[in-house]
Amino acid sequence: MLKEYKTVKEVVGPLMVVEGVEGVKYEELVDIEMHTGEKRRGRVLEINGDKAMVQLFEGSTGINLKNTGVRFLGRPLELGVSLDMIGRIFDGLGRPKDDGPKIIPDKKVNVNGVPINPVSRDYPDEFIQTGISCIDGLNTLVRGQKLPIFSGAGLPHNEVAAQIARQASVIGSNEKFAVVFAAMGITFEEAQFFIDDFTRTGAIDRTVMFMNLANDPAIERITTPRVALTCAEYLAFEKDMHVLVILTDMTNYAEALREISAARKEVPGRRGYPGYLYTDLSQIYERAGRIKGRKGSITQIPILAMPEDDITHPIPDLTGYITEGQIILSRDLYKRGIEPPINVVPSLSRLKDKGIGKGKTREDHASTMNQIYAAYTSGREAKELSAILGESALSETDKAFAHFAEEFDARYVNQGYYNNRSIEETLDLGWDLLKLIPRSELKRIDSKLLDKYLPLDDKGAE
Repeated sequence: MLKEYKTVKEVVGPLMVVEGVEGVKYEELVDIEMHTGEKRRGRVLEINGDKAMVQLFEGSTGINLKNTGVRFLGRPLELGVSLDMIGRIFDGLGRPKDDGPKIIPDKKVNVNGVPINPVSRDYPDEFIQTGISCIDGLNTLVRGQKLPIFSGAGLPHNEVAAQIARQASVIGSNEKFAVVFAAMGITFEEAQFFIDDFTRTGAIDRTVMFMNLANDPAIERITTPRVALTCAEYLAFEKDMHVLVILTDMTNYAEALREISAARKEVPGRRGYPGYLYTDLSQIYERAGRIKGRKGSITQIPILAMPEDDITHPIPDLTGYITEGQIILSRDLYKRGIEPPINVVPSLSRLKDKGIGKGKTREDHASTMNQIYAAYTSGREAKELSAILGESALSETDKAFAHFAEEFDARYVNQGYYNNRSIEETLDLGWDLLKLIPRSELKRIDSKLLDKYLPLDDKGAE
């Protein structure tokens, strides 16, 4: 028999304090019945003696302290999971919002998940093809990796996210592929863009979408990524699927965390964010990976808009610590009309070496990647030098590198949002661009590979 408490002491923002409670546990789910008969949900955030602090999912507007009944349900927030979730759209708490039927769950799972024993983790080493040359060729995404995209306000990270969700696949693998897409604090327009894009291209047939809109309660944002990852864990580790999880926008998530922290009157950390921001983010990001003996895996791409394009801001800074690299979008490239505007120089994938090479992508992948990086940076330096000293001050080799940098931006980076390039196409395009550089300058590529892919009769700018 559940007790009903009518001892609501105070309500501050999204938090409610209930007095005189017994046997209440942390993270427990709460039913709140208002004087109007309306029901709301919450969860226990803190317990101190006989006082419980409850976090309200639907906000605290219109709550009457005297006539509000509170019931503690004795279980944490759970998500009913099933294969039928694929192709459906849910809200931030996992309730259907596409006018479809309710999900009949195979089982109910705690949204906080179960920690993976580090010993049982398997090393990520299988190549994932995103169809985007800058990622596949230079900052390769590997199965089981967590690779964030650092963007800025107004940059097209939604288009990049949609492109990855549409195009991503594991080459040479029999396992089924699914995308779990979680959006936090996005506008109605952005939500509609994703729904329309996925529906039009057919990507919805392998996607589970969780949508928390900007006008939804901020508190729901805290739960959205956990709900999405619970669904991903079920598909990956129980149904042997490879799951790609896209989380956008983690900045909105951190803002919601700051809001709750302020309501709890906690001592703020850096820039007003709570001191436990690192711990909280790691609880989300570390739910990626592979487990020994299981076929399925979870690969994560969190997307975050850096406030004021500042990479030292706490959210990108801590995200960069936890995750295995970053893809950075450039405002300068965006202004030049390059799509997608990925800045390859500061971008990095820490696990790429294990996912490329013979039998995975192609034997020339590592060498061409290193050579393209070296040539592109030399080309950018040459262009900066010519801007100061004039083009006449450049040597012929410098001019060749500068030309390479221009062509690289125009042909390699600027591929558009609906051009799905295979890894072979990306590598062949790399060789095509390297023809612009004298063969004597291609010092990072083995001569056997040069003879095979760049024969002497086709040596370009010798």
